Amino acid sequence: MQGVIIALAGLALLLILGGVVVSVRAGPGTQVEQRLSRYSGGQSQAVVEERRLERTSVIPDSLERAVSQQDFASGMKSKLRQADLKLKVSEYMLVHVASVLVFGAVSWVLFNQSVIFALVGALAGFFAPRFYVGQRAHKRRRNFENQLGDTLNLWVNALRSGYSVLQSMETIAAETPEPISTEFERVVQEVRLGLTMEQSLTNLLDRIPSDDLDLVVTAVNIQREVGGNLAEVLAIISHTIRERIRIKGEIRVMTAQATISGYIISGLPIALTLFLRASSPDYINELFVKEHPWLVPEAVPCGWLVMGIGLMLIFSGFMVMRKIADIDV
Repeated sequence: MQGVIIALAGLALLLILGGVVVSVRAGPGTQVEQRLSRYSGGQSQAVVEERRLERTSVIPDSLERAVSQQDFASGMKSKLRQADLKLKVSEYMLVHVASVLVFGAVSWVLFNQSVIFALVGALAGFFAPRFYVGQRAHKRRRNFENQLGDTLNLWVNALRSGYSVLQSMETIAAETPEPISTEFERVVQEVRLGLTMEQSLTNLLDRIPSDDLDLVVTAVNIQREVGGNLAEVLAIISHTIRERIRIKGEIRVMTAQATISGYIISGLPIALTLFLRASSPDYINELFVKEHPWLVPEAVPCGWLVMGIGLMLIFSGFMVMRKIADIDV
């Protein structure tokens, strides 16, 4: 029975994820997509968000339209754009469903067919895709901010050489590494396809919600409205961003011990519990004594209460240590 459940959950995960991967890798298949490719050098999927996601998919168009009209869809779209994941909202929800099934089935099997642990595993599976998307978006934003100082220097040099703002962005897209190059390439292609510079920069700020980038976008928009020496303004902003990055690096070094201690202290009880569960199941199972596998254990006032309080205290201590080590610059 356990093998059948694991096999079904694994098959569902493979089918859903396989279909999503095929849809992500599929090239432009519509006539509009092909026409856009002629004017954007084959990069139209990175120009306009809907055209970027208009491709062969395992999700019916009617279902995608119905999901996209919901209130929560806009937040999901924004997160997927920030993480640079070419997924539709309905596909992202399917990944959630597959993750819940797999985590729940694995937890149900590993913990002796316990419904409580299966529900806990399903809850963890629901948040696992969100955690991955959030971490990917955070890493991408941090890489962008670390490269922004050097990018502004290149932008300033291009402007002083006589380039226009758009030509300077083309130079940045050609000379800088990821993710700076991809994001500025999107801005250039959107402007070429008819969007205003202000709207294209607003879209960039939506994909990369950064305070440093907000300064740059504000400076460019003001210069386009009232004029002025944009190169000098960007040079000042570049110096400010470099100093902020330097100070953040020093603070990160000084708080590294507290940060790592928080992870170790929080993970050690959980790791020890899993180790005892694998090495001495009779010892740890005293917390989860039960007569019927499908009923709530008899040790609810003791074992489950201790586990719940312990997890809450661990989580509270971890959040406090993170708050102490998080110094805003």
